[in-house]
Amino acid sequence: MPARLTGVGTAVPPHSYTQAELLDRFAIEDPRIRSLFLNSAIERRHLRLPPPDPSGGPAIESQGELLRKHSAGGVEAGREAVTACLKAAGADLGDVRYLCCVTSTGFLTPGFSALLIKDLGLSPGCARLDVVGMGCNAGLNGLTAVAGWAAAHPGELAVLACVEVCSAAYAFDGTMRTAVVNSLFGDGAAAVAVVAGEQERPAGPEVLKFASLIIPEAIGAMRYDWDDEHTRFSFYLDPEIPYVVGAHAAQQIDRLLSGTGLRRSDIAHWVIHSGGKKVIDAVRVNLGLSRHDVRHTTGVLRDFGNLSSGSFLFSYERLLDELVVTPGEHGVLMTMGPGSTIETALLRF
Repeated sequence: MPARLTGVGTAVPPHSYTQAELLDRFAIEDPRIRSLFLNSAIERRHLRLPPPDPSGGPAIESQGELLRKHSAGGVEAGREAVTACLKAAGADLGDVRYLCCVTSTGFLTPGFSALLIKDLGLSPGCARLDVVGMGCNAGLNGLTAVAGWAAAHPGELAVLACVEVCSAAYAFDGTMRTAVVNSLFGDGAAAVAVVAGEQERPAGPEVLKFASLIIPEAIGAMRYDWDDEHTRFSFYLDPEIPYVVGAHAAQQIDRLLSGTGLRRSDIAHWVIHSGGKKVIDAVRVNLGLSRHDVRHTTGVLRDFGNLSSGSFLFSYERLLDELVVTPGEHGVLMTMGPGSTIETALLRF
């Protein structure tokens, strides 16, 4: 019995900032960096930022402070997203039998799965999994595990929670490397409920198939590694990554649809990771999609920035809220991230 997505919920921190406000807050004067922020197709992002230092400049957080922000902010957002997801699914906290938590913005032991089980009061017997460090594509990697568990336990509820505190991974050094990251990512969490078999909860789309593609020659194009100079971890995004992802997008979709009897033109709904303006454009052009096809992807980027692993669930939630889906239609979920990797899933509504 295929697993079904039965409810989705999202959460962001209370404070949001326009790109112009962030430039002022961090006293950025470099015209190259200002252009990067202001031409990103992002209007606002929700972030957990410390108060300015006594001089009015940006406060520099230690690696320990960033990790504590990752933990506290992640639990807060994860709690809100899971609660909203269960409400949408017509389920209660006591119904959850499996929890998979995905993050790439910090390292915790125990991880978010254990922290959220305690925080939410889930059953101590709830099975769990933490997917850490896979990056923006990791939401679909986690969904693969959750759908597999649900299919093996018909009628029992599983939840995927993507928890990203991207402001816990920021570094400020005036370089273009960190400026690209600081101009793009936002904080947020998203959760989706999954169940297989006969059930009384709202029926969502069936997850028919997953397909993965790793591009080994671009393995270093997206990284989160240690910066000796600033004694902290920091992201790196190669400027060529939009073109690498775009060049492989059609190949990956053809692999996903192979053996299904479907063509790209049969896909009614596209839910694509909001990786950035150039990434979205490269994927759209290479797949022959219209701007309307990626409206939710670009809308999430505009309103929240790149939310890493949970971005696609923010877009999926907007698709459902639009009330345009017809039973029997097919949809594709697509995420991209370090590896370099493209992950996809095929849905039937």
